[in-house]
Amino acid sequence: MSAASQARRRLGPGELEILAFERGDFTSYSACGIPYWVGGLVGGPDELIARDPATFRKDHIDVRTGHEVTGINLDARTVTVRDIAAGKDITEGYDVLMYAAGAVPVRPAWADNPASGIFGVQTLGDGAAIEAWLSSFDARDAVVIGGGYIGVEMAEALIRRGLRVTLVERSGQPMSTVDPDMGALVADAVRGLGIELRTGVAVRALETSDDRVRAVVTDDGTIPADVVVLGLGVRPNTALADAAGIPLGDTGGLATDLRQRVTGPDGVVDGVWAAGDCVQVTHLVSGKSLHVPLGTHANKQGRVAGINIGGGYATFPGVIGTAVTKICDLEVARTGLSSKEAEAAGFRFVTATIESTNRAGYFPGAVPMTVKVIAEKDTGLLLGAQIVGRAEAAKRIDAFAIAVWNRMTVVEMTALDLGYAPPFAPVWDPVLIAARKAADKI
Repeated sequence: MSAASQARRRLGPGELEILAFERGDFTSYSACGIPYWVGGLVGGPDELIARDPATFRKDHIDVRTGHEVTGINLDARTVTVRDIAAGKDITEGYDVLMYAAGAVPVRPAWADNPASGIFGVQTLGDGAAIEAWLSSFDARDAVVIGGGYIGVEMAEALIRRGLRVTLVERSGQPMSTVDPDMGALVADAVRGLGIELRTGVAVRALETSDDRVRAVVTDDGTIPADVVVLGLGVRPNTALADAAGIPLGDTGGLATDLRQRVTGPDGVVDGVWAAGDCVQVTHLVSGKSLHVPLGTHANKQGRVAGINIGGGYATFPGVIGTAVTKICDLEVARTGLSSKEAEAAGFRFVTATIESTNRAGYFPGAVPMTVKVIAEKDTGLLLGAQIVGRAEAAKRIDAFAIAVWNRMTVVEMTALDLGYAPPFAPVWDPVLIAARKAADKI
């Protein structure tokens, strides 16, 4: 819908007809807000919707909800669409196809179970289904499978609802996007909420009876469950594109050029654009292609595609892996490469970890934070940074993100003119202290 809006800004209804098909009932909403809705921190679903279909229609964007695209014909330039309510198929022609099908949840074979009480967290419909399930009876035990961003956030949401919560993660730590030493701090915070955290544990099956889930079977025993939330990550939703002969990239997502035109071995695919969680992106530090499903990138890519479709010019250069989240009052942030990613990319590097506070130590409300910096050996190029702390910790990652984006060295960072006053930072901000320690190692 970002693409549709941008294209409409540049071309009027007489110049460009815009037709948008959506399988669900909502448009332009924040799926990232679902855990906070379930946890009672925000209302929903209306509060999570930025623009509804009626608003788009006023702008002469013909949004048809409850319509699922089932086929694409590149030669005829048509799409086949299922009108779900009417139970019939229609065919529509196009001059330009904008493919923005998002991502679909990763579902192992054991998760393919029709019983009630098993949920993903992808759409507002998923959030509504969880709400309805929790309100329908006295659920007591919840199991969240997967310790990434959504898994950790949903575990907190369910503990807020008064359930006994177990978080199961196959790897050795939650939040595997940060280094193990930083992940250990996250694990302590999760357990501090009263969540039972089981790491290094694989799920084998779901036990069900009377058409509802009853337990989760793991290689570390069986865990009772009235509700199971799957937070196992997502993969690009490219089945339609693949079936139509649209080439996929190395990650399984659609490959695009800087303008968001779909590309393949033979160059640009004529008339096909793509954006969002269905595409792969380039990491600007490692140079590798990867799949990063984030709303920030999706909106930027959609905007770029829409500007270009509307006759303007815009580009999306890539990403550097910036992300933040929180577990209760613990804030977690990262940007650039982790140590594991830097090693995989072939960098020789050093790391520096410091403990500091968000404010001057003597000022009320000063709390600790841990900052880790990863820098290229010899050159001092900032490769990445991670922060775990409490109030005012996570958004400090933005200073590191700007430095990574602009290929700064940690030595250059030590001279940054950052804001200082006792209510906001120590005289040496944690960002500067971490950069200085890394520079010393260089």
